[in-house]
Amino acid sequence: MKSNRRKFIKRSAIGAFAGMTGLTADARGRKERDPDQQEEALDRILAEPVLRLDELKDPVWMETIELLRNGDNFICRVRSKEGAEGLSVSNNMQMKHLYPIFVNRIQPFFIGKDARNWESLLDEVYVYQSNYKLQNLAFWVPLATLEFAILDLLGKLTGKSMGALLGDTIYHPEIAVYQANNYRGKSAEESIDLIEKHVRETEARALKFKVGGRMSHNRDYPPGRTEALIPLVRERFGPEMVIYADSNGSYTPEEAIRIGKIMEAYAYDFYEEPVPFDWYEETLEVTKAVRIPVAGGEQEPSMHGFRWLIKEDALDIVQPDIFYFGGMVRSMKVAKMAAFKGKPCTPHISGSGLGYLYMMHFVSAVANAGPYHEFKGFNQEIPLYSPTSSLSSEGGKVTVPTGPGLGVTLDPDFVANHQVVAG
Repeated sequence: MKSNRRKFIKRSAIGAFAGMTGLTADARGRKERDPDQQEEALDRILAEPVLRLDELKDPVWMETIELLRNGDNFICRVRSKEGAEGLSVSNNMQMKHLYPIFVNRIQPFFIGKDARNWESLLDEVYVYQSNYKLQNLAFWVPLATLEFAILDLLGKLTGKSMGALLGDTIYHPEIAVYQANNYRGKSAEESIDLIEKHVRETEARALKFKVGGRMSHNRDYPPGRTEALIPLVRERFGPEMVIYADSNGSYTPEEAIRIGKIMEAYAYDFYEEPVPFDWYEETLEVTKAVRIPVAGGEQEPSMHGFRWLIKEDALDIVQPDIFYFGGMVRSMKVAKMAAFKGKPCTPHISGSGLGYLYMMHFVSAVANAGPYHEFKGFNQEIPLYSPTSSLSSEGGKVTVPTGPGLGVTLDPDFVANHQVVAG
């Protein structure tokens, strides 16, 4: 079961990419055998435009860009010169610390620009006021917040969903979810009961739980929890449950390999961030040493970093976080590079705001999407309405909203209770 699952993941991604590009198996094989051709192909992918905006013949001048705040909730509102409007809800856990970067380093650059040129503007704002010095969550979360509002605006103007703006085909109108759990600090016995409770609530057919101690240099939290919990999860849920484990960079390579071998014995389906996220060579070392697929990329801020991880096969599964990595456009380029190498994309998503909705729209357009996607629960504090989706997990699947932009309507009174954030 272990090796078959890994081979299936890789085969399914290759097949999806073949359908998306028309490449034959022989052509793919030649490219994969020749390092120079691989690099050329990856660079072509990075140069290709993502957004599909052929319907928009006239400029979409961004007349106003506002960041609105109510407590720790942040909304971005973009209005065009012609009066069209797009809204987004930020990653509020991060934005409450980062909003000055949005107001002072991002907002001024984009006012008066044509929203149709978003992809080229991404390169320009990176250099504006030396913003590249801020590369990481500090810059990418505020930028993603703006991008999602712009995609909502462009979607309303074109009549397309966010996903349809990213590609010609909607591959996944429904998203099968995995239930993410985090009970570090509790014993294995306490953890397994809580994991089961949340999995049953969503009827998810896949789950992910935490191992190790989070960037802890091999310390477990509490001691002995990981080695007790790995078999418990498999025994509790049985052979059909898809199980992922996330160490959040807890281990040195030697310990990561040892823990990975335990997971192999219980037929786990992927192993996330076995070593610290910026240990590229060590990630590759672990990936080569274990049979379980290795996933990562949640913390990766650099497109060139992802290019290396993908080209060198340091990761079996790529996990850009569409907030942490600066939006759907950048993340789609990562997904396409991964597809070229026969790897699935299973994006990470943070738990606050409307991240789960943005993730679903992104995944809907990813040909090589993994079979299950992260779910941490619906945000019941943000009132909204969707005529095309219950926005609930039914049989472990969530329907992606259709309709223009985000496909949901935020309660106007809720938006009106927010105040404009000044510079």
